Parts: sequence; structure tokens; C-alpha cells
Amino acid sequence: MRIAISGSHRSGKSTLVEELSSLLPKYVTVDEPYHVMEEDGYEFCHPPSLEDFEAQLRISIESLREGGTDVLFDRCAVDFLAYISVHEDEDAFELEVWLPRVRAAIQTLDLIVLVPIEARDRIEFSPSDDGENSRAIVDEKLKEIWLEDSLDLGMEVLVVEGEPERRARTVLQRIRRGPS
Repeated sequence: MRIAISGSHRSGKSTLVEELSSLLPKYVTVDEPYHVMEEDGYEFCHPPSLEDFEAQLRISIESLREGGTDVLFDRCAVDFLAYISVHEDEDAFELEVWLPRVRAAIQTLDLIVLVPIEARDRIEFSPSDDGENSRAIVDEKLKEIWLEDSLDLGMEVLVVEGEPERRARTVLQRIRRGPS
């Protein structure tokens, strides 16, 4: 199965990917675009600019188009649409231009796993790391996109909660059922 792990920053996505990777050794893991770009020498603004998010969106679309049947993606293109939609320069983003490309890319996936922010926050971080509570705002936007299907994406979304091991077990149970 081709599975994307989606969620706001510091929600436990990468931890879940690591957990699943150890339980699914035949799966290829694709790192999130931010880390790939950073390793390639890309310098991000702090906080990220609209151009930074568009660049990550582009990389995400490209990585989703690449082959492989058993793949775990840390993030997916829709995550960047959520970040862009709450960015101060959001009006400069042309969603109607990007949306067909995003739809085509995510149609290569069998499953979206949404890692929401939980009531009892599992990831410790400094409030200064959050940039005006953008984490919670992005979390709500992702829920709107995935769970309410506000962009008419029509994807299967599995919401996971609890400790990393519980989240991984939930995903493994879904994988055993196979693609829908």
C-alpha cells in the first residue's frame, strides 16, 4: 500500500513513520520535503514564506508520483495546502492552478493517515516554536480538508490516536485489510 501520514507540525507524524518503518521493513520511507530540501541546501525563511511552502508542495507532488507499491510518505501535498491556506500571503496562492496537480498526485495513494493534535499533547515544544498557534490552526484546516472533504478529494482517511504503538497498530490493522 502507498500510505501518506498527514498532520500539523509536532503531532507525531515522523514518530509514527519510524514506528511503522520498523514494523514494515519491506516498505520504503519517503522523508518529508522540508528535510529533503534542507539536506539539498535549501534555506528556509523563518517563519516559512509562501514560496517555501510552494517549493515543499512541488517536491511532495513529485515524490508522490514516483513508483513503488509499499511506501510510507512522511507528509503529503495536502499538508502544504493547509499551511498555505493559513499563511499571511495566502491570497497570492493560486489554489485552482495547484489543485488538479495535488488531486492527481494523491490519487496514487491507497490511504491517508491523519495524526491530529490530541487533547493531551504528546509532543513537547516551546510556545515560541508555534508561531501564533499556527499548529492548531493547521490541524483544524487538515481536519476540514480530510474529514469534511472540503476540497472534494475523495480519499480514505484513517485517524489515529494514542501512544505511538497504538497508532501503529491501528494502521497495521487497516493495512491487513488491503487497498479499498
